[in-house]
Amino acid sequence: MPSLLHFKFGSYSEKMSGGSLASGSFVVADYVVFAFMLVASSAVGVFYAWAGRGQGSSRDFLTGGRGLTALPVSLSLTASFMSAITVLSNPAEVYRYGANIGFYSLSYVIMVTVTSEVFLPVFYRLGITSTYEYLELRFNKATRLLGTVLFIVQTILYTGIVIYAPALALNHVTGVDLWGAVISTGVVCTFYCTVGGLKAVVWTDVIQLGVMLAGFVSVIIKTVTIQGGLLVIVSDSQQGGRLNFWDFDPNPLRRHTFWTITIGGTFVWLSIYGINQAQVQRYISCKSITHARLALYINLLGLLCILFCSVLAGMCVFSVYKTCDPWTAGLVAAPDQLMPYLVMDTLGDNPGLPGLFVAAVYSGSLSTVSSSINALAAVTVEDLIKPYTNMSEKHWFWISKGLSLIYGVICIGMAGLASLMGGILQAAVSILGVIGGPLLGLFSMGILCPFANSKGALSGLMSGLVLSLWVCIGALMYPPSPELRRPLSLSTEDCNFTTDNNLNWTFTGVPTLPSTNTTASGQISHSRSLLADNWYSLSYLYFSPIGTITAISVGLLVSLLTGGWNLKLESRLTLMKDDTTLCHLVKFFKDKVTRQTGRLDLTRNREKMCDNTNPTFCDVELSITKSSIPT
Repeated sequence: MPSLLHFKFGSYSEKMSGGSLASGSFVVADYVVFAFMLVASSAVGVFYAWAGRGQGSSRDFLTGGRGLTALPVSLSLTASFMSAITVLSNPAEVYRYGANIGFYSLSYVIMVTVTSEVFLPVFYRLGITSTYEYLELRFNKATRLLGTVLFIVQTILYTGIVIYAPALALNHVTGVDLWGAVISTGVVCTFYCTVGGLKAVVWTDVIQLGVMLAGFVSVIIKTVTIQGGLLVIVSDSQQGGRLNFWDFDPNPLRRHTFWTITIGGTFVWLSIYGINQAQVQRYISCKSITHARLALYINLLGLLCILFCSVLAGMCVFSVYKTCDPWTAGLVAAPDQLMPYLVMDTLGDNPGLPGLFVAAVYSGSLSTVSSSINALAAVTVEDLIKPYTNMSEKHWFWISKGLSLIYGVICIGMAGLASLMGGILQAAVSILGVIGGPLLGLFSMGILCPFANSKGALSGLMSGLVLSLWVCIGALMYPPSPELRRPLSLSTEDCNFTTDNNLNWTFTGVPTLPSTNTTASGQISHSRSLLADNWYSLSYLYFSPIGTITAISVGLLVSLLTGGWNLKLESRLTLMKDDTTLCHLVKFFKDKVTRQTGRLDLTRNREKMCDNTNPTFCDVELSITKSSIPT
């Protein structure tokens, strides 16, 4: 039953009214900082629209004229999928489950290496604008269309959530107007995507990544100061069980372990960096493959930096609220609101700093949404319109701009739909990995298996999609038990509840975790099926590997049964030995050794062997195979 209570943290006074911080918590300086970030992003779009006037090429608009350098592209790659969900959810994940998500760092290293060595060389060599052009070159038109449709559905769904979810979290805690924030970010993002193209997207990503890091750092520095030093935060986290790095349990049903994060995370991130149009479109826009590879590796440093900041921020949240958990107390409605809550609690007396954090959150949204809009326009032009229509380059240029505008409006509309979806939001985010896994398997087959044919490609893609959807939907219907998820303990022992009505809040009840003993309606569940206790309880990070492995296995089997061995294929469509860095390194060292030993290099040592005397008496290498002497 709801009740009116007054709440006080140990050293932090609560500013609650009706269950959330008062809407007046944000001051003018905070709004100025937030507005400055939006204006700066718009200005970049205007600049590139002005700089590129008269260059009416759709390829320039969608790929930046393939003249970008490594540094801005690398920062853009980092910002693209480090969304506001990352800024809010990663610290909450550490707060509830521990810092073992730091193992994502290994996933990042593996992902960047595989992308650089396997996917990048093929896509860059082909000079394609849309990733899905490859599917038609390698398999057939039906495979290309199916891949394009899956990508569009996935991206629109995800983009709507990226716009709405952080706005909802910030609205509940900071009082920032919900739909004002949704519409302003959506409009600004659509504007600079439409007028500036990929160059504007890349350079605004650079600015937004800087804002994201500044927001994280401001919260961390302030919390470290309040708590008395970094060692105190680390000590609190260790005592609270948050430094759970040594969990090597191989059980695939466990939510997060070293194996689920490293293996599952690698597949999830490969489906993003290896084949996702939003990322591929960036590194193929570089002026050379060397710049593209360098961009990927610099991006790795950015990913590791963001991960480190988010993990440390989560440890800061736990250190502050280790004895009085706001979520259990009902002061925030969801764990994703913990970071904004900490910001208002610790930075509220410093005008402008809460605004900086909110700007950081929305920078994450802008960078992801702009990447999505640009990628959606690219695949629509290249995969759904160009193959069936013949127009001038100028017309394609304006169609690309128009599509950016249309997709921006659709994404804002999707944010409105997300507000009505409630609990389905989590399902929608899970489906992103479900779609990305089978697509990763499809592209991997094409690049690594020369005998994979179109029949195998289609059957593998559909099989992987069906199987991963099955396990995902089953997991939503039958959530894994708390024993498998292992949330860490949270305490309210130092919370001071009184019935003072001067400052009050509406108690929403202590959050409860799903149990194997009760159903959603609160009735006793007599039993769970073997399928629910095993197959549906797989870690959500394994949804993507299931789709990938199924797609490859079924695809290769069908290809072999339908004559794949007889397939005649252009070598440029698959990974070649000369594409890999390892091959170039072997050649380099081989040439170096050859020069040092003086062997097999007759031309280089010719002068020495002849002693600069009559060349008639010099040794000459004969090539019998090239001889013109008749036989």
